[in-house]
Amino acid sequence: MNAPVDGVLVVDKPSGPTSHDVVSVARRALGTPKVGHTGTLDPLATGVLPLVVGRATRLARYMTGDVKVYEARVTFGRATDTYDAMGASTLDTGRHPAPEALAAALVPFSGPQRQTPPAYSAKKIGGEAAYKLARRDAAVVPAAVTVVVHALDLVAYEAGVATFTLRVSSGFYVRSLAHDLGVALGTGAHLSALRRTQAGAFTLAAALSWEGLVGGGPPARAAVLPIDGLLPSLPAVVLSPEQAARARHGQCVQALLPPYAGALPVRLVDEHGRLIGLAEPGPAPGAAALLSSLQPVVILG
Repeated sequence: MNAPVDGVLVVDKPSGPTSHDVVSVARRALGTPKVGHTGTLDPLATGVLPLVVGRATRLARYMTGDVKVYEARVTFGRATDTYDAMGASTLDTGRHPAPEALAAALVPFSGPQRQTPPAYSAKKIGGEAAYKLARRDAAVVPAAVTVVVHALDLVAYEAGVATFTLRVSSGFYVRSLAHDLGVALGTGAHLSALRRTQAGAFTLAAALSWEGLVGGGPPARAAVLPIDGLLPSLPAVVLSPEQAARARHGQCVQALLPPYAGALPVRLVDEHGRLIGLAEPGPAPGAAALLSSLQPVVILG
């Protein structure tokens, strides 16, 4: 029997399979049902798809907000109902914007902004996924959400096809960017290719190929990143053996926070660097400014 495996398996997803398909293959490859993802990639998209495995599934909700980095290709002259190349045409002008017009149109799409997700998306409307409503020809207008474009660079533009690199917040839809650019320029546009090169701390350098995942067995298990190294962006608090014992039973512990901790959850680690879980800090009345009462919210054991 295989020993339990815990951590994150980064998969280089190919175009075609859904994120759920990748999870199903990973469950077979790793010999465990405890596999989930921290945010989907569209079937068209390729690249970094982090999967949480074993006890790491308890940390999934803390990993969904990570910044993402993409390489995207947008084709002008045709818009589709799904905002990508897999959809049916809704506008076919055959026109391409001039390079200077494209450069000017990009300016408003940098920084914080409100973005409307595609109708064909997993966003919930009245408790049901928008894409399910859209497939029934229901009128679908997902609510706009606040997103941040940290960087948007035009890498190449030729024959009506633009290549971009983007660094964006969680919840950003590159498909919506493509569609909105087409609207702004009056030409119509859709996303014709998308590759995610980074999700939080996870990059393609650590990714297992699709062939490696399908092959399964020891190579797939060996590619799982250890659970103790997860969520490196969260401040760590090292607990004494006595504090660690209390935390493992879900009991509050008092400890000094790093000066940069703020109100973020913190990682609780033991003296050997093993991740115990996550805790939310609160004030310790009458104590020194950096002393906090830490309430465990996730215990890994």
